[in-house]
Amino acid sequence: MEYFELASGDKMPALGLGTWRLRGDTCTKAIRTALELGYEHIDTAEAYGNHRAIGRALQDFDPSKIFVVSKIPKSDLRHDDVLEMAERALIELDIDTLDLLLIHWPNERIPVEETLSAMADLVQRGKVRNIGVSNFTIDHLEEALEVTEVPIAVNQVEYHPYNNQNDLLTYCKEHNIVVTAYSPFGRGNLVRDPEIVRIARKYDRTGAQVILRWLVMKGLVVIPKSENPDHIKANMDIFGWELDTEAFEAIERLDSR
Repeated sequence: MEYFELASGDKMPALGLGTWRLRGDTCTKAIRTALELGYEHIDTAEAYGNHRAIGRALQDFDPSKIFVVSKIPKSDLRHDDVLEMAERALIELDIDTLDLLLIHWPNERIPVEETLSAMADLVQRGKVRNIGVSNFTIDHLEEALEVTEVPIAVNQVEYHPYNNQNDLLTYCKEHNIVVTAYSPFGRGNLVRDPEIVRIARKYDRTGAQVILRWLVMKGLVVIPKSENPDHIKANMDIFGWELDTEAFEAIERLDSR
């Protein structure tokens, strides 16, 4: 496993299991499979409706060794709503502290300062270790950085070779914000792209592994979603090897198609 250091000094695992659309026993089984294979990072959100299913899986493991992320819905960004959501998440996940709490989507109707103030309260109370945002543009980040009391540790966005947001990534790196890539395979068609297939054959890897390795080499955390045990296991095999310059740059060029 590789790790990225957050503004707080905490280490965030470079690979996590995404859980969007995973519910009930299917979700619980996927989490258990991932944790048994050595995953240390689980990504969820209030909007996913799977906190309790994840909590059932976490009971079988040491929560202090698992980096758990959740997100505040766009509708719950008022100060008191943020506090209530966090408390509810902790109860449902059956943990004492969230490693990272994100604003799921910006909401222009609610001042970001109000939301970030509540999140700072949660950090002060020991309920949350790190705070961040999701789906924030550079403009959104500039506004948030002007008013936050606690460092913004992460910005989680859709990021893959067909949506290569280098300007946003550069901005985040300049401000010590780690970027997490969700939907790393786009809508699933990326793994069948001829260039990805060519590079995968060159390295005797899957297309998914090549894409995830490219993202981690660029400095992003990745959270591919899967309920398939074979895929969950294969996604672990992205460490200990590198793409050469030719392969890396070939993937970089896919965004210009």
